[in-house]
Amino acid sequence: RFLPGFVIKEVEDYFKCGILSHGFVGFHCKDCNKSQIVGFSCKRRGFCPSCCARRMNISAAHLTEQVFPHARVRQWVMSFPFSIRFLMAYQPQLTTQVLKIFINTAQSWYRQNAKRQGITNSRCGAVTVIQRSGGALNLNVHFHTLFIDGVYIVNARGKCRFQVIKGPSADELEDLVLKIRKKTIRLLQKQGYLEMEQERSGTAIHQELAQASILQTAASGERMG
Repeated sequence: RFLPGFVIKEVEDYFKCGILSHGFVGFHCKDCNKSQIVGFSCKRRGFCPSCCARRMNISAAHLTEQVFPHARVRQWVMSFPFSIRFLMAYQPQLTTQVLKIFINTAQSWYRQNAKRQGITNSRCGAVTVIQRSGGALNLNVHFHTLFIDGVYIVNARGKCRFQVIKGPSADELEDLVLKIRKKTIRLLQKQGYLEMEQERSGTAIHQELAQASILQTAASGERMG
């Protein structure tokens, strides 16, 4: 049996990353007369620590300097059961829909708290990074979302003012999780994803590997399972 071509290419390119025999560029400084050679990178998004770290730092600098205002920011992390992780790993449109449920539910919480302070015309802001792996590089599709920890109020002249909203209590977080769970299950039932999970064939090798990765079990060999 064979793995998909994109998996093979990801691994093969990773083994060439930074290796000078696979290409490089030379830099020379006319002022200090120093030279340096830098090997080409694989620029892959899978698991290359060098390329992923560089992309992470570039993205963080962009968000800090160009996107986020000078306001308090709170990180929200949303994880899912094993069966839904598998569906989201192979159904990007489902991942988008579930993310929308998560964002809308959290934003609704911010706006409701703003209303309690007498604020009716409020706006929220958030940026999400969809992470596909856990700390052990196991398949685990989950969300890291940075919310501006408050709301913006737009006046009649179009000017914005930021209002800090107190963070959620443990009870409020539990209520939010239950709402997201209820809406997500309703979405899965409405669009037939639950039946798809039950009828899923386990013959494709990349599906078997993905399932083992999600469960953090050995996919092959003497200790399989």
